Amino acid sequence: MTAFLALVQKDLLLFAQDRRALLLNLLAPVLIAAFFGYLFGGSGQAAKPARVPIAVVNLDGDAPLTRQIVAGLQADESLNVLLLDAAAAEAQVREGKLRVAVQFPAGFGVQAQRALFGGGAKPELTLTHDPSQSFALPLVRGLLTQQVMQAVSRQAFAPDGAALADARSQLAQAASMPAVERAELERMFDSIAAVQARSAAASSSASNPASNPLAGGLSTPFETRLVQAAAANGPQGYNGYAHSFAGMGVQFVLMLGVEWGVALLLMRRMDLWKRLRVAPVGRGVLLGSRLASGSLIAFGQFAAILAIGMAVFGVRVLGSWAGLLLLLVSTALLTASFGLMIAALGRTPEATRGLAIVATLLMVMLGGAWVPSFIFPEWLQTVTLFIPTRWAVDGLDAMTWRGLGLDAALPAVGVLLGFALAFALLALWRFRWEE
Repeated sequence: MTAFLALVQKDLLLFAQDRRALLLNLLAPVLIAAFFGYLFGGSGQAAKPARVPIAVVNLDGDAPLTRQIVAGLQADESLNVLLLDAAAAEAQVREGKLRVAVQFPAGFGVQAQRALFGGGAKPELTLTHDPSQSFALPLVRGLLTQQVMQAVSRQAFAPDGAALADARSQLAQAASMPAVERAELERMFDSIAAVQARSAAASSSASNPASNPLAGGLSTPFETRLVQAAAANGPQGYNGYAHSFAGMGVQFVLMLGVEWGVALLLMRRMDLWKRLRVAPVGRGVLLGSRLASGSLIAFGQFAAILAIGMAVFGVRVLGSWAGLLLLLVSTALLTASFGLMIAALGRTPEATRGLAIVATLLMVMLGGAWVPSFIFPEWLQTVTLFIPTRWAVDGLDAMTWRGLGLDAALPAVGVLLGFALAFALLALWRFRWEE
C-alpha cells in the first residue's frame, strides 16, 4: 500500500506542476460549454425567441383578401416578413438569409373564397424553403393556414353577402353534385344569409362587434398557456448551461484520459516501467496506481468545471447531490480505465493518440454531449444506449436541471462502473510492458 500511495502521489504532483496545462484544461471546456449553453437557451430566463425571417411574394396584386393575409403574417410576433419579388425571394432563401418564401399566385383571393365551400378549384401556394432550416417550415405553414382561414371566413360571413352570393352561383353550376348535398349546402347558405341580414339591420354593428360574432372570421377556438416542466424544489425555467457543462465536462475528461493513456505509452518507450518493476511492486499495483491517480485528476477537473458553471452561469443541482457525486466518481473511473485500455491496445503513442481522439469524439457526439440526444433519430437513440457517455450526460442532466432523485442516477452509475470495470480488466489483460 505504501508503494501504491507513493506512485499515486507522484502522478498527482507531476500533473500539478504544469499550471498552464491546468488552466487550459479548465478554460477550454468552460468556453465551449458557455457557447453551447447560450445557443440552447442560456439560463432559462424568459426571452423572446428570434423571429423566423421569411419572404412573401404577392402576385395577386391589390386583392383585398390577399392583403389581409399578408398583413396578418406581418403582425405575427413569430415572423419577420419581407415583401420581395419571386427572383429575389428565391435567391435569399438559397443563400440562407431567409427560411421560407411564400408565393401567392394571381387570383388567389377569388379562388380561395370559392374553394371554401368546395365550389371551385383550390389555389396553390408555393413555399420555397431552405432544406437546412426545415424546422421553420411547419411553423410557417401553421401560421399561414391560420391567417388564410381567418381572412377567407371573414369575407364569407361579411354583411354584404358578396362571397356567399358567389358561392351560391358556383353551387348552381355544379351539375354533378348529388341533390342531397346540394340541398344541405343551400340550407347552410340560407342560415348564413339570415345571420348576415340581422347583422346588417343592426345599427350598432359597426361599434359593437359582438352583434355579428362571425364578422371577424373564424379564429382558433382556444388559447394556450405555456408552462415549463420544472423541478419541484427549483425555479421554473430550463437552464441550457446545465446540459452544456455536463456534456463538455464529459468530453474533456475523456480527452484527459486519452492523454493519460498516451503518457503511459511514452513511459513504456522510455523504459520507466522496467525500472519500476525492478522494485518489489506487482503489475496490478503499478496499473492500479495509474488508475487511481487518473481517476482523482479526472474527478477534480470535472468538479472544477461544474463549479465554474455554478458560480458564473447559474447551473444548479436541483436533484440529488449524492447522485451527482456518484456520477462524477463513476465518470472519473471510466475516464481512467479508458486511458488504461488505450495504453493496452495501442502500439505506439503517435498512432494511438489519433485513433483515441476519433473514438472519444464519436463517443461524446453520440452520447449527446454536443447536442441533446432526444433530437437524434429514434434508431440512433436506441444505439446510443450502448455508449457510456450517453448515460453520463443523461444522468448529469437528471441531477441538475431536471431535479430528479438519487434513484434516477443509480442506473447511470451502474452502467458507467460496468464499462469502467470492463476497460480496466481488458487493460490488465492486454498491457505489454515492452514496446
